[in-house]
Amino acid sequence: MANYTKQLQKIVAEYRLSGQSWPASTKSIADWAIGSGRWSLPASAAAQKCAEDISRAMREEYATDAKGRRVRIKHPASLKRGTEQLVLWDDIRTAPRSHMLLSFQQRRQQIVGDCRQLKTDVDSYNDAKQAEDPIQMIFDFSRDLAELEAA
Repeated sequence: MANYTKQLQKIVAEYRLSGQSWPASTKSIADWAIGSGRWSLPASAAAQKCAEDISRAMREEYATDAKGRRVRIKHPASLKRGTEQLVLWDDIRTAPRSHMLLSFQQRRQQIVGDCRQLKTDVDSYNDAKQAEDPIQMIFDFSRDLAELEAA
């Protein structure tokens, strides 16, 4: 990374020497660096950015099911093939049960991890503020879910 940082610093020095306006915004320097062929996005970085954007878009795709519920359509499941870790996406309307079971289990584990971190944060806050009433956190979401379903 230090080498890449040095390359970027060299680009800035070249920008200044080229007679471009100074002081300058990083956007101006970037436009100049790209336009003059001094910097380009590696294909692997472009592919990674595109994959992240596609992932975000798939997470935000919803449809209404036969009972009028808003349902997320695309679901990821992480699995290992050989030595490679993959995240495969499938459509809830056509995915096999095995994919959906794995996806739902992994999503639940993410929620448990978030709850664990929330509990740690609340416990730490309460320990640091012992003179105040402790903040109570309930991790049984049954009532919350019932209220949301009733709405």
